[in-house]
Amino acid sequence: MKLLKLEIVTPKGTIYDGEAKQVTLPGSEGEFGVLPEHATLVSLLTTGVITIEMPDSSKIDVAINSGYVKVNESKVTCIVDGAVALTAGDSDIAKKIKEATELLKSAETSNTAIAAAVSKVEQIGKSF
Repeated sequence: MKLLKLEIVTPKGTIYDGEAKQVTLPGSEGEFGVLPEHATLVSLLTTGVITIEMPDSSKIDVAINSGYVKVNESKVTCIVDGAVALTAGDSDIAKKIKEATELLKSAETSNTAIAAAVSKVEQIGKSF
């Protein structure tokens, strides 16, 4: 099985640095998925949730407020202004859901995008 390298970086440090089977990103023109050997592209990211499918098929969700992504055949690099990782089994998941919601609501984007992202985070919270 082919994997891709994923890196999510904020001004405060790295949120994720590892391998993934697939990444779903909140692009400025809509949500899009990236698989290994994807064509090279650079895109703006908007307020939303990055979903990472891990090699073991588990998922990690990362709420972001904005940024950009560079994709090539073997690596995805996301540079974002702010991010909160939401992972199953996290002992502070309620705190992380609250942080993610606050981050999304503070984003300087449309109310519709913020509402959609907050709704997605709340649904993720219910799945834990």
